[in-house]
Amino acid sequence: MSITADTRGVGAQDSGDGAPAATPRRRRRRRLSWAVVTFLALWAVVRLGGLEWGWFLTQLMTFTPYAVVLSGALAVLMGLRRNRPAAVVALVTCVALAFAVVPRTVRAAGAAGGTPLRVLTVNLFSRADAEAVVRLVREYEPDVFSALEITPEKVAELDAAGLAGLMPHRVLQPGQGPKGSGLYARHPLTPLDGLFTPIGHNMPAATVSLPGGVSAQVVAVHPNPPLAGRAAEWNAALDALPPASGDVVRVLAGDFNASLDHRALRDLLDRGYVDAADQAGEGLVPTWPNNRPIPPMITIDHVLVDRRASVDGVKVLDVPRTDHRGVLAELRLPAGP
Repeated sequence: MSITADTRGVGAQDSGDGAPAATPRRRRRRRLSWAVVTFLALWAVVRLGGLEWGWFLTQLMTFTPYAVVLSGALAVLMGLRRNRPAAVVALVTCVALAFAVVPRTVRAAGAAGGTPLRVLTVNLFSRADAEAVVRLVREYEPDVFSALEITPEKVAELDAAGLAGLMPHRVLQPGQGPKGSGLYARHPLTPLDGLFTPIGHNMPAATVSLPGGVSAQVVAVHPNPPLAGRAAEWNAALDALPPASGDVVRVLAGDFNASLDHRALRDLLDRGYVDAADQAGEGLVPTWPNNRPIPPMITIDHVLVDRRASVDGVKVLDVPRTDHRGVLAELRLPAGP
């Protein structure tokens, strides 16, 4: 008579097929893993399908680049833990989101020639360092400066710091708090009234007359953010912006409170524009929040230009005492319609 010892250890249970059953802790861990994987997979469906609605999903889409990293890391982790089904779902999610996000890091080929136009946009947050802003204007020599959240007091500070001499032409609609916006230029500006109906903050538009007889229309863009109760207004504000025109080159520059992962902004691009940073391979450089305990995380400040134009380059610039970074786009306008 022989005695066979059970070598599986005290507390081990047979699953019925000869393999040890999962412990309660392991089951909880698998459930948590599947919950995260499912959340990311649904995120990909919403992003790729343009299905965001309401303020929460709209806000969530802004962080899509981070979902690419998270789903990729989760795919690796699930693979190491031999949870192959979850690893496959996470990997497919990562690839799908990367397909939408990664092209922003690749510079698009631009056409040679054309009239140069430099556009700077900065959300001044009502209290940006005026002297620092003017130093940027001196250094980078933009033709047009789109200034958001500009108050009457900030207008005076900028002029006192030297902006009046550098950019004497302006179409301003200053206001208290976030309401005010304005356009400054080195070259003559003609106000454009009735181009569109702004929804949200002031959004002045003007025609800038460049040397050589070339002109362009520029709009200072600043809708309200899609916070709770304002998502529908935000969508309407972006929808109300003017489409590109076959008769004149249009540039939309400002704080859109939107990223390229929002359907509302992609729909606007589909009306004849390209995003300058996206074209320059800088589309993932974050612009907000700045000068805070946390680093910039999301890209909501943009320069959009008629898709017939080319983009020579884009720089994202730090500006003291404002929570936004500035965006400088070096454009080349086509010779004619």
